[in-house]
Amino acid sequence: MRREPNGRIDCTRLVPVDRDPRRGNGALAMGEVSLGEKGGNGALLDVRALVKSVPGPRQLFRHLDLAVMPGELVAIIGESGVGKSTLLNILAGLDDADSGTVAVDGTVLGTLDETARTRLRRERIGFVFQAFHILPYLTLRQNVALPLALVSPDVRAADARAEAMLEAVGLAGRGSGYARDLSGGELQRVAIARALVHRPALILADEPTGNLDPETAARVLALFAEAVRGNGAAGVMVTHSEASAAIADRVLTLGADGLVERRG
Repeated sequence: MRREPNGRIDCTRLVPVDRDPRRGNGALAMGEVSLGEKGGNGALLDVRALVKSVPGPRQLFRHLDLAVMPGELVAIIGESGVGKSTLLNILAGLDDADSGTVAVDGTVLGTLDETARTRLRRERIGFVFQAFHILPYLTLRQNVALPLALVSPDVRAADARAEAMLEAVGLAGRGSGYARDLSGGELQRVAIARALVHRPALILADEPTGNLDPETAARVLALFAEAVRGNGAAGVMVTHSEASAAIADRVLTLGADGLVERRG
């Protein structure tokens, strides 16, 4: 891992994952999902005319369009209950919209069965959940390496990259510990390391700095931004924090009629 003179972390210098040498696009060799071509607008994430309602019935949002380009980080803000977390779940293929389409790197999620969706999430999407979802019976190193273990047999390379990611989030030397040994903020950092370890094409984060002190939050946000811009990924972050939103290329407000870009 290399730290730039300005203090930012260069994620592209972390230990690489084994790749298939026959391919020039950096795709994972095992369990690979064929993603086709990007949409005509070149977006890695292309969302069109999304509508979502919840029991009640109550419509959360409609007419929702979103295009996120390679290397672009978008922050989504909005009042509590407007559907920000629900939107992230739809983007990850964990929930379904009432209508509309979501395409990740050219693949429309609605055309995939559950097995194919799971494979795509495993290989192409990194998700930082509010609830962390750190497995208590695995070490922190194993938790972070899990996305790699699911697609590659090279345990040594996966462990090395997991340790590098733990160092990048300020948890160097903690890989053999367990979730029970950590505070809420430390668990959040493990979750962020796990979401970024396999260099996903789409990175989703639900309040990624909600449990962090300002100094650690700044460090994690820098890592998150570098992972998006340095690897040409698409990043979408839901946040209530103005400091977090400030690192984004665009800030969008979610409301009943979709997303509106904040100016100024």
